Amino acid sequence: MLHHITKREKMIILIAVLSGMFLAALDQTIVGTALPKILSEFNALEKLSWIVTAYLLASTVTVPIAGKLSDIYGRRKLLMSGIVIFVAGSMLSGVSQNIDQLIAFRALQGIGGGILFANAFSIVADLFVPAERGKWMGIFGAVFGLSSVVGPLLGGWLTDGNSVFGLMTDWRWTFYINVPIGALSFALIARYLPTIVSNIKHKIDYLGAALLTGGLGSLILATSLGGTKDWEWDSTRIISLFVAAVAFLASFLYVETKAQDPILPLRFFKNKIFAVASILIFIFGIGMFGAIIYIPLFAQDVLDYSATNAGIIMLPMIAGLTVASAISGRVVSAIGRYKAILVAGMGIAAAGIFTLTGLTPQSSYFDLAWRMVVTGLGLGVGMPLISLAVQNAFHQREIGTVTAATQLFRSVGSTVGVAIMGGLLNSALTQKLAGVQDEAFVKMAAQNGQGDQFQNIDVNSVQGILSEQGRHGIEASFSHLPAAAEQATHQAFDHLVGTLQTALASSITHIFLLSAGLMVVAFVVAFFIKEIPLKHHTGDDDATPSPAA
Repeated sequence: MLHHITKREKMIILIAVLSGMFLAALDQTIVGTALPKILSEFNALEKLSWIVTAYLLASTVTVPIAGKLSDIYGRRKLLMSGIVIFVAGSMLSGVSQNIDQLIAFRALQGIGGGILFANAFSIVADLFVPAERGKWMGIFGAVFGLSSVVGPLLGGWLTDGNSVFGLMTDWRWTFYINVPIGALSFALIARYLPTIVSNIKHKIDYLGAALLTGGLGSLILATSLGGTKDWEWDSTRIISLFVAAVAFLASFLYVETKAQDPILPLRFFKNKIFAVASILIFIFGIGMFGAIIYIPLFAQDVLDYSATNAGIIMLPMIAGLTVASAISGRVVSAIGRYKAILVAGMGIAAAGIFTLTGLTPQSSYFDLAWRMVVTGLGLGVGMPLISLAVQNAFHQREIGTVTAATQLFRSVGSTVGVAIMGGLLNSALTQKLAGVQDEAFVKMAAQNGQGDQFQNIDVNSVQGILSEQGRHGIEASFSHLPAAAEQATHQAFDHLVGTLQTALASSITHIFLLSAGLMVVAFVVAFFIKEIPLKHHTGDDDATPSPAA
């Protein structure tokens, strides 16, 4: 514990760590709205998914290793290294000259981001005793949730070309923006955070780290790329990746039972709080992203909001999530207990996501906004308290490893969840569009030799047709028609748009229903978390400030 640090210095350290974690979480989503411009410039549509997957893969496999290393060498060294790697990856991504360079530098970014993820929540445990951590965990949870929503909005604004300090932005600014904030975080951590090292001698589990990297890498690649072009779910590539994941992870489990100082100690699972929390946060990750990812899609393609407004419309969820995280954290710190509030948060999240299933193409902004507020309240309560419960059940010298393990289950859950939700959306949409070829406009387009884009319609082609740019492009092609024919074609196209919106809305509500069901499971699982009253001390005398600090 850093008892000798003043309250002012603790606040500065928290601000520095928060800014670094915000950037790392932001880069999971900020690049999404920049992808069309990037792919257009590099003419590399076939590598679209790799830009996102490279970062996600690198950050996920780095988290457990970085958590273990921080317990051995101290959080300060790892955080500073993570920021340097992240900023370097950001700068190099911004100056990339081709798609392969961008993918490689995004992976470098991901390594830095994984180090930041692994250590951000652990710093709270270094600075405060368990009874004081709740309010700060709440703030960290709010910042993490905020980044998931702000990313697409900020990415779109920068990519659209706006003036910042007299300079016109483009997609490269989605990476450049990390550099000054990262540099400030590095300076503050270097100045104020001392090195805390363990007095216990550790031996790095290189074999375990390699097997875990191989297993998680194969799993993330399979779930991220599955269902895309050349990576069909039943293809040899995807099946081979799943087989490799099973083989690597099975070998990892065996090696960890023999390792002197394992990268992920399997004895952690003997702790009932850790075992239940791992299941809980895995399910929570799937359900949370199932809700967050598809609300902007619904707003933009079903309710006809522009891309920018589709980001702004998420503000009610941000407000609910931020307020709930901050308040619940303070309440937990005040009463010294967390289970009842955690269970309540899971219940509210389940109820909020279930209300999203009531959305239709005729829904108003108010219909969407109040549902998002309720969902945000639940998500904001649940996320930080899971980490708090786990940290409170372990010795201070293991905080980095156990916190990183918790974040790993959340990250893997989110990744697997995105794959599951995407597959469900495609399947439901395909069924609901079975009769679309009978639409009058589709027949007109086929007669005019322009019906290719309306054949084999899936979620990607539906988005292309319903997007503001796609609809304007199609409608512009009617201008050469005679007045009567143009009016009839417009009417037929409007009917097709209505059919597609209804099908997409119904398919997305299937996603919300599944997410709500998973949150109900999380709600039930939360009852099985054993509660240990939050301690006012750590009882840890095995970690002391380094003389070099």
